[in-house]
Amino acid sequence: MNRLEIRALAEDYLDAAASLLASRHREHRTAEPLLSERFEHPDATRAEVASLWAENHASGAVALREGQVVGYLLGTRKDDRTRGANVWVDAAGYAVDEPELIRDLYAFSSQRWVDEGRTRHYALVPHLEEHVAMWFRLSFGAQQAHGIKAVDQRPWPPGTRHAERSDLEALIELAPVVSDHQALAPVFSGINQDDRQTDDELRTLIAAEIANDELGDLVFENGGRVVASFELAPVQMARMHRGLAQPDNAACITGAASLPDVRGSGAGLALTDAAHAWAREHGYATIVTDWRETNLLASRFWPARGFRRSFLRLYRSIP
Repeated sequence: MNRLEIRALAEDYLDAAASLLASRHREHRTAEPLLSERFEHPDATRAEVASLWAENHASGAVALREGQVVGYLLGTRKDDRTRGANVWVDAAGYAVDEPELIRDLYAFSSQRWVDEGRTRHYALVPHLEEHVAMWFRLSFGAQQAHGIKAVDQRPWPPGTRHAERSDLEALIELAPVVSDHQALAPVFSGINQDDRQTDDELRTLIAAEIANDELGDLVFENGGRVVASFELAPVQMARMHRGLAQPDNAACITGAASLPDVRGSGAGLALTDAAHAWAREHGYATIVTDWRETNLLASRFWPARGFRRSFLRLYRSIP
C-alpha cells in the first residue's frame, strides 16, 4: 500500500474535497434515493465545503497518497453556551475513498480540538454501515437520527384537523411534553427551565404559526379535547435538515406531541396519516423528521411508520 500522509486541511484542498464529497453522496443515494441528486455534482458540494471552511475556527485534516487527496475531515464550532466547548463535523464535513481513513483523519484533527479544550465532538454521518462502524470504533455513539420517506396518498383520519385559534390553550399544554419526556431516562436532555418560553410567548408564537399557510399545525381531538399535535414546515425552515441532509421538495415534521395518558391510543397514527395528507395537498414529494435515538418512544414510532434513517448524528464526550 502506498504511504498515507495526513496533514492540516487548507483551502488548496477544497476542490478535491468537493469531488470526494460528491462521490460519497452518490454512494449514499444508492441506499437512499430520496436525498437530493444535485449534491452528486462537485460544483454543489464545493459550495457546501467552502461554507464550512469559511466559518470562524474551522479546522481539520486531509489525507494524501502519492500527492492525491483521498480523504478530508472538517470541524466547526457551534454555540458553547448550550453544548459546552464543542466541534461539529456537519453533513459536508468529511469524505473518504475508503472508510478506514475516517479514523486516521479524526486522530489528527481531534488532538488539536482537545488541546483547545473542545471535548464534545459531534458528527452528522450518512447512514452507511461501513461509515457508521468507523465512527463507532472511535467511541462515538448514536444520538440523533434523521428519518425520510416518500409522501403517500392518505385521507385525513377522523379526529384530525387543522389547528384553530380556539386550540391555543390546548397547544400550550402540549408544548412542554416532549422536553419533559426527554428530561427522563434514558435521554436526559431536557431543556433548562430558564430557557422555557412563558405561556404568553407561546401563545403569540403558536397563534402566528396557525395563521401561516406555509405551516401545518395539525391536531387530534378525542371527545372534544385536543390530546395530540403535529407541526409541519417546508424543510428549508427546519433547523436540523441542511445541505446534503435536505431533500428536494420536502416537508418536515418539526414537532410531535401527545399527552401521556393517550399514548398508544392511535392519536400518533392518525396524525401521521394527516401529515401525509397535508404534505400531499401542498405538493410535497418527501417527508422528513428526526428523533433522539435514546427516546424509546420516538425511535420506535417513526421507523414503524416507514421512516428510514438517512443520517445519524453521532456524539463523543472526552473526559
